[in-house]
Amino acid sequence: MIRSEALCAAPGARSTEHNTCDTHGAWGPLAGDDLLVILGQEVTTPTGHWLALGVEAGQAVDWQYGVRDEAIDREVARVHRGGGICVAAHPHLPYPSGVFMYPFQGFDAVEVWNGQWSSDLPWNADNEAALAEWGRSLASDVHNGRFRPAIGNSDAHQEGQLALPHNVVPASGLSTEAILAGIRAGRSWIAESAGIELSLTASAGERGAGIGQRLTAREEPVTVRLDITGVPSGVVSFHTDRGTVHRESLPGDGSGAVRWQTTEAESMFVRVEVRHPGGSMAALTNPVTIRR
Repeated sequence: MIRSEALCAAPGARSTEHNTCDTHGAWGPLAGDDLLVILGQEVTTPTGHWLALGVEAGQAVDWQYGVRDEAIDREVARVHRGGGICVAAHPHLPYPSGVFMYPFQGFDAVEVWNGQWSSDLPWNADNEAALAEWGRSLASDVHNGRFRPAIGNSDAHQEGQLALPHNVVPASGLSTEAILAGIRAGRSWIAESAGIELSLTASAGERGAGIGQRLTAREEPVTVRLDITGVPSGVVSFHTDRGTVHRESLPGDGSGAVRWQTTEAESMFVRVEVRHPGGSMAALTNPVTIRR
């Protein structure tokens, strides 16, 4: 599920069935001016699953290979040639073929939040492991000029799981190209529900940047600000290449503005996690990068 910020929360759906494109035609009557359907496939190989998003109607992606066959680059390149993006799915899901054994290199994004278990357990240890792995890679990725964004997916196997979690993507229009461009650039953030709204910005002097954007900073202080609603008594944490650098609790009504200051010399990027009092995730963002 996708929420497009720039279009008054117009929804989009990503349709990805396991190893088939036969369900693509079922979505035709549902798509319209107020609902964008992005076609895709969950490619379920013996050594990991991945998502091909933005494929043509009826386009099937080969899944009959594993790590030892060295075929993954070929299939990822096919999706890219058609304008689609490729996502490493649930890297730490603990069942045969569920753990992602391929390198992330070549993939456009990593699924750090998978909600397939149930609406009663929207965040678990497998998601925590995926988030930690992605978070550890951010410093070197940002330093090398491009980070691999994080996304969330319902991976719905039961009723009541759709949009748990979902992605909020600023986009120039309600089109497959615009939404995929926002995801590819890391402009998105992940929400537990439509009841959560947030904005993350970093500013230095008169310059500012948001999620997935780059702030050019010199020697002046950088002010990072999170505005959020919808997480009563939640705990906000700011993360940089130095790890967790700031924590602050939200009031009982779940609304607040959290500020923190840094410099370009101290922080290459800032990202945010917002958790419920018990520790489960409510929302998380991709980073704002800070460069000289």
